[in-house]
Amino acid sequence: MLLAVPNFSEGRDEATLSAIGAAFGPGLIHASADADHHRAVYTVEGEPGALAEKVLAAARVAVERIDLTRHEGAHPRVGAVDVAPIVHLTAAERGSASAEALILADRLGHELELPVFLYGVLAGGRTRAELRSGGPEELQRRIDAGELAPDAGPRRLHPTAGAALVAARPPLAAFNVIVDASLEEAKAIAATIRQELPGVRALGLYLERAGIVQVSTNIEDLSATTPADVVAAVRRHATVAAAELVAPAPRAAFESFPPEIPLHGAPLLG
Repeated sequence: MLLAVPNFSEGRDEATLSAIGAAFGPGLIHASADADHHRAVYTVEGEPGALAEKVLAAARVAVERIDLTRHEGAHPRVGAVDVAPIVHLTAAERGSASAEALILADRLGHELELPVFLYGVLAGGRTRAELRSGGPEELQRRIDAGELAPDAGPRRLHPTAGAALVAARPPLAAFNVIVDASLEEAKAIAATIRQELPGVRALGLYLERAGIVQVSTNIEDLSATTPADVVAAVRRHATVAAAELVAPAPRAAFESFPPEIPLHGAPLLG
């Protein structure tokens, strides 16, 4: 069994969020959406050979309903179907996950006419941040300049749905830390922990609707850095009020998590 954790650039329209969720069919195990990030994250399970079809069905709804040209949100993005990783829970499933990700990339490109870029191990370690830097306009400029070429699909971004990023990867923790700090302080904390903690991507954000400041992280190497390590690093600079798990993550990664910090959001796996 593999997981897919596609992220869509929609966090406010309940009808669109429901339609995307319904399109996955059986196997959807978690969904979360945030209006400030203007982003939704779904976790769906499926057998190799069938999981790409589930993601494609949901992506088709997203392309029909999301207009990236009218999108404003705190989270960086280049597409309506912004990222669509296939996740292997064991090393033995790595090959199946890679094959499923390549099938998904090809189908998103040819059936939905999205320029698709691979990242992670399927692209020599290229990161999402490298591809999203500057947003859709910068991505198109780099394509036109010959600096980048899509791994599948056309060379022009979809007029309303942009591009899609696809990978095969082990589980990570999409983990947000709510802090008692200013936005400037949160940005400085994020920059510091990016340098201090291996395998961590971090941004400092102010969520206007929620009225909170957070250090938003992806812990991409849970064998090197745990959520407890992130909390400890943030605590050296600001008071931590709570934490949020955006999508399911391995329970083992949270064994040392400080019990006094409220942890909200997605369930733990295993």
